[in-house]
Amino acid sequence: MLFRSFNEPKQPDLIQRHLGSLSAGIFASPEYLKERGTPKSLEDLKSHDLVIFGEGISPVATVNWLPELLQKKGLGHHVALRVNNIYGIYRAVQAGIGIGSLPEYFVREGRGIVQVLPDVQGPPLECYFVYPEELRQSARVSVFRDFLLREISKARAQPAGAKDGRSDGQPGPVAP
Repeated sequence: MLFRSFNEPKQPDLIQRHLGSLSAGIFASPEYLKERGTPKSLEDLKSHDLVIFGEGISPVATVNWLPELLQKKGLGHHVALRVNNIYGIYRAVQAGIGIGSLPEYFVREGRGIVQVLPDVQGPPLECYFVYPEELRQSARVSVFRDFLLREISKARAQPAGAKDGRSDGQPGPVAP
């Protein structure tokens, strides 16, 4: 079993279940914004540091949609750091190194970052639950798939930053 978050799988021997679409936004730490100011437009990003996905094989074709959008619009930007995974981008943004594009679920989990320029969204990222045909009748796969679909449905019904009933963007209590 695996999760895919890019184009629809094409292998005929795999069963795939579309889990949904993820959107990406532009995020920064509150500390970074306090020090550098909050951008009000794409043009304002020229005076900010960006954290982007580095060279090499990217997990999805649109991972660097933000610097590509800025370049397409002829807007200059400064890359402060290139990182080779999404979690690394999140950690750099959280640490106040710069502004970065991240999937929306990072802010939904109340992880110490805030969205900037909320009207600017990246391209949707389609997610699939994929497993081999021979596991079609597996009770474990069915239970896990159903669990995923329930949790995704619950998460979609929850407003951003409202994990565990909170609306302050902070993480809720951790169960023992």
